Amino acid sequence: MKKSLTDFCREWLDTLVVAISVAMAFRAYFYEPFKIPTGSMQETLWGYHTQAGKEKGTWDAFPLSVLKWAVTGERVVDWDSPVSGTIRIRQRNDGFADIKIGTYNKTWKLPTDAARTLDGKYVNAGEKLWKGSITTGDFIFVNRWKWNFFQPKNEDVMIFSTTGIHALPQGTHYIKRMKARPGETYTLEHPIQGRPETVTMGEDEYFACGDNFNNSFDSRYWGNVPRSNLRGEASFVFWPISGWRIIR
Repeated sequence: MKKSLTDFCREWLDTLVVAISVAMAFRAYFYEPFKIPTGSMQETLWGYHTQAGKEKGTWDAFPLSVLKWAVTGERVVDWDSPVSGTIRIRQRNDGFADIKIGTYNKTWKLPTDAARTLDGKYVNAGEKLWKGSITTGDFIFVNRWKWNFFQPKNEDVMIFSTTGIHALPQGTHYIKRMKARPGETYTLEHPIQGRPETVTMGEDEYFACGDNFNNSFDSRYWGNVPRSNLRGEASFVFWPISGWRIIR
């Protein structure tokens, strides 16, 4: 018997609901995708980064530019200022800064390292605003199940919630390397001047540091990570394609 359009739509909707439910369960209990926004974990993991002055080549013309971006995460941009005015930047929490020129309504988004060089600069209409390459940060899978069966180890790359850590933006997630576990005393490899060189963990507390010590806002500044904040261990870089690798 031929199915009616209503029956077909109902079956399609049922299948879609099941697929979404499976995907949500997989994310909640097994592997969760996560984007690296900043450079605090370089050279292990890369956030958004730029190369000023890079010229467009053959692979930067459409449609090859789409393929290049899919494989490497890199795109080359060449922006001119549409109006005259002073550049103002507003820092964000995702590795980017918003750029505004004078009273012009449009806002540009640039990685923080590029935007920093423009803050307060006066530009004329048609003047080069910024030219160069922007490379997307790594996208990774976070292992959500492993620490339900095995204890975290020092040197694991950990993802944790910032909720309740008062010096950090609330409701987001950070990624750092675990340096000390509950009850352990850790001698800081790169201590902060004027602060203790050793720290002792309390019950259910962990010490987190970025691999890029000179550009990492970590436990040296804001304290320890409670066990209840841990989300899981970083396991695998799945994008850009050229960066596929197991995280160690």
